[in-house]
Amino acid sequence: MKEFFPKPFKDAIIYQDDKLYACLANSPIVNGHVVVVWNKKISDLHLLNRKDYEYLMDRVNDVRRAMMKTLKVKKVYLLYMDEIKHVHWHLIPRYDKLGIQNLTGRPGKIKDFTLDNRIKENLIITTKNKKQISKV
Repeated sequence: MKEFFPKPFKDAIIYQDDKLYACLANSPIVNGHVVVVWNKKISDLHLLNRKDYEYLMDRVNDVRRAMMKTLKVKKVYLLYMDEIKHVHWHLIPRYDKLGIQNLTGRPGKIKDFTLDNRIKENLIITTKNKKQISKV
């Protein structure tokens, strides 16, 4: 099994900083499928220290809220899989299918690169105490 994370398309980046980035998935299973990827090669979520874990989850939640507003969905599923030995989350918007049915789509190729800018417009990055620090 390959142990790498595919390089994101430049036009797909929603957010990035020195610790992580969020982008539209290269091979989405539904429209709006986003991945949040830890920059440093860490093989499993439990290996992150508490501060880094909390930082990652804060950004995941920030991106999730922006996706819900942009895509007008009530749910965004968080999916963590570690087959490639690199910490990352899949954020999968729920449209008309419920539960596991929403996750059974065949991966496709990213087609709409305008979605990243629309999600960015609704992205608010929060601090630990949940105050807005910037709108990206």
